[in-house]
Amino acid sequence: MKRKRNLLILLIAVVVIGLIALFVAIRGSKDATFEQDFHVEDVENITKLYLADKQDNHVLLQRVAEADTNSDTTWTVDGLYPANKGMIKLLLETLRDMRIRQQVNKNAVPQAIKRLSANSIKCEVYQTRYLIDWFGGRLRLFPHEKLTVTYFVGQETQDMMACFMYREGDKVPFIIHIPGFRGYLTPRFVTDAMAWRSHTIVHWDITHLQQVKLDIPATPEESYTVSRQGNTFVFQKAGQRINDFDTARVAQMLSCFHNLNFDEFASRVPNSNMETSFNAGPRAILQVTNTEGITREVKTFIKYNNPADSLVMGSEDLYEMFDLNRLYAIIDSKDTVLIQYFVFDNILQPASFYLGQQPNSFAKE
Repeated sequence: MKRKRNLLILLIAVVVIGLIALFVAIRGSKDATFEQDFHVEDVENITKLYLADKQDNHVLLQRVAEADTNSDTTWTVDGLYPANKGMIKLLLETLRDMRIRQQVNKNAVPQAIKRLSANSIKCEVYQTRYLIDWFGGRLRLFPHEKLTVTYFVGQETQDMMACFMYREGDKVPFIIHIPGFRGYLTPRFVTDAMAWRSHTIVHWDITHLQQVKLDIPATPEESYTVSRQGNTFVFQKAGQRINDFDTARVAQMLSCFHNLNFDEFASRVPNSNMETSFNAGPRAILQVTNTEGITREVKTFIKYNNPADSLVMGSEDLYEMFDLNRLYAIIDSKDTVLIQYFVFDNILQPASFYLGQQPNSFAKE
C-alpha cells in the first residue's frame, strides 16, 4: 500500500512539474518581443511546409527520414517527387534569418491588411514538438508534429528591400527583411509545385552502378552495355564481350552518373514544337541501373530551333535546324524535359567511341 502511495505521489509530482514547465514556456513566448520570435529559430525541427496562393496554386514540402535513392535531398514535393535541395535550403534559411525591419505605420495598417487578404502567399510551418521538453531540451518525450506558425507573405516594399508579412495571431502586419540581403523575400515562397521538383536524374557514384545500357535505334551496331562484374566492369557490343576498350573513357562516362541532372521541365514548351522531334523517334535510349536494382530510363530526341524548318531545309542546313545546346528527353516515360549536350556529351557516345574507332561526335551528328 505504501509503495502504491509513493508511486501516486511521484506521478502527481511529475504532472505538476510538467504543467509548471508548460506554463513557463507559454508565458515566456508571450513575453518575448516580436523582434525575437517572428522568425523560425529551430528550422532543423521543421517537418513540413505548406504554401498556397490566391490563384489556387499550392505545394506540400515534406521532410522524409531518408534521402531518395535517385537524389541527394531529404525532402519531397507533394509526397511524390524529390525536392530541389537548393530551393529547400534557401527557404529554410529565409525562415531562420528573416527579421522585422519595422512595424507597418498605424495609418497604413488597414490598407496593408487589405492587400495581404487579396494577394498573399500562405506559408504553414510544421515542426516536431514534445509533450515533455525539460531542462533546455535535455529531456524530451512524446514527439509529435504541430503547426507552429502561419505566415502570409505579401508584396514588396517600395524600395524593393523588404516585403509585407503577417503572422497569424499578431494584431498588425510587419515589414520583413533579411539584414544584409539586398532584395525582398516574396520570390522565395514559391507555390508552383513543379518548380520545387529536383532536376536530378540519378545521384549514384560508381560504386553503386550495376549497369549502363545505351541503345541507338538508327545504328543498332553502335549500341552497347557496360555491366559490373565483381569489382570491375565489362563492355559488351551486340551481346559479345569486348576486352579491348578504352577504360579511361568508360570510367569518365560512369563518373557522370554521380550527379546527373536535366536542365528544365518542358511543360512550357508548345506541344507543336515537340511533335516534330518525337515523331522522328528517339535518338538514343539510355538505361542506368544501380546495385539495388533501380533503373532510370532516359530517351533523347533532337530539338529543332524551328520545327517547320525540318520540312524545307536540306541536310546541309543541319546546323541551322538543330538546337546545338539542348535536346528533349523523356525520363521513365513520365516527364518530358530539356537536357544539355554539355552534360550528356560523355554519356551519349556510341560504342565505337569507346573502341577508339571514331572521334567524340555522336551527340551532334
